[in-house]
Amino acid sequence: MKKLRVLLCLIFAAVFVPWGAACKKTDESAPAFYELRLAYNPETRTLTGEETFAYENRRDSAPAELKFNLYPNAYREDAVYKPVSESMETSAYYAGKSYGKIEILGVEGGGEWAIEGEDCNLLCVSLLSPLQTGERVTLKISFVATLPAANHRFGVSEHAVNLGNFYPILCGIYGNEFYENVYASEGDPFVSDCADYDVSLTLPENYAVAASGREISAATGENGLKTCRYEGKNMRDFAFVCSEKFKVAECKAKTSKNATAAVKYYYIDDAEPQKTLGAAREALEYYSESYGAYPYGTYSVAQTGFCYGGMEYPALSFLAAGLAEEEKIYATAHETAHQWWYALVGSNAVEEAWQDEGAAEYSAACFFGEYKQYGIDKETLIRSAEREYHAYYDVYSRVFHGTDTRMSRPLGDYAGDYEYRAIAYDKGLMLFSALEKSVGKKTVEKALRAYVKACAYKIAAPADPVAAFERSGVDVSGLFASFLNGEAIV
Repeated sequence: MKKLRVLLCLIFAAVFVPWGAACKKTDESAPAFYELRLAYNPETRTLTGEETFAYENRRDSAPAELKFNLYPNAYREDAVYKPVSESMETSAYYAGKSYGKIEILGVEGGGEWAIEGEDCNLLCVSLLSPLQTGERVTLKISFVATLPAANHRFGVSEHAVNLGNFYPILCGIYGNEFYENVYASEGDPFVSDCADYDVSLTLPENYAVAASGREISAATGENGLKTCRYEGKNMRDFAFVCSEKFKVAECKAKTSKNATAAVKYYYIDDAEPQKTLGAAREALEYYSESYGAYPYGTYSVAQTGFCYGGMEYPALSFLAAGLAEEEKIYATAHETAHQWWYALVGSNAVEEAWQDEGAAEYSAACFFGEYKQYGIDKETLIRSAEREYHAYYDVYSRVFHGTDTRMSRPLGDYAGDYEYRAIAYDKGLMLFSALEKSVGKKTVEKALRAYVKACAYKIAAPADPVAAFERSGVDVSGLFASFLNGEAIV
């Protein structure tokens, strides 16, 4: 997704004031468990759900309530924070503006509950008593979600049904507080902790389903419906793409010395599906060798209607239909890299979008540097990022008489998609390219492996990748600081 001069006079400690705790070793099992029983009705574009949520408190505090994100409410007609920017509305709303929402029908197992938040974006459930450390609570949440007709994460697209960020999901927890945020049309406005999942989806039998997690059963009833059941361990989220048009290509990827993953490509219109499948397999194998074994037993790439190039979820990537061949292969490699930088190692994508996007851009560039048969050159990608970033810098300097080049900033601070891409993607790649020029590719790879080892299944703070470089024997704190604070001269 040249020459570089960096100002190294900043004080690192003043820059990296952590908003969240650094990565620490904790119990390997997830503290949260979601059991989702779902039914999709294509005639009404509705998803009916019963969610059983079990949570063990492993914090030092004793929360008196639990807070869940209600991302589908961003698609309401009267939503304040829209999911689609004006520049992308034509691509997203293929049949004119369309709206969606999530309605909470009831909550059992707790006290009072209410829809709160700045934009009806939170479900707040009071507990019968404060949850002490080591105690567990189980809630049952009934809901109905209405999908918009939209080429977006959550919507009935032109080609498939996209079920991303569709259910009440516990807000990420930092220290003793829930992290609350509204939606944003730029970037990926999601922060969540890993959990275990048991999910079943009932829908018409002619739909093929690409899912996060491993399918453990599938049964067809006499009413023309089928129910597919999946499980997922230590996953940051759970998503589906469903379509009557899917064809499926599949293979195996070697993810460690003794492990493989089943790789599936669900496609609608692809002249060379084996090439796309091969790119997904080879990317999965390359990243496993470079950064640590892919942790899940399955990985699916699903071609669908989507107004951007792709979107990542644990063990599942959306791939926009209609991409040119090179764009499709690149998006496949980029989204696959997010299985490490987002799914495995989490970060605050609302405030530090560079942390996963920059790492994914760099990882994809390294992949193409090794797999030259795809005709995408690593150095060309880096030069292209530099050109795009410099063009952004020049335009904003002339128009706004100044350019905000900080990488550490919330999504709401970006003026639009153009600025977001220039900072999170282009400058993100430039940051990791500068690191490679400074300490060498092998050291960067070693540091990223250390980063994964320390922060797998956690939410990493901005200081954590820097600490990983330090453990690898190099001090790059000044370089990181100058990029993130906007002080680097590039």
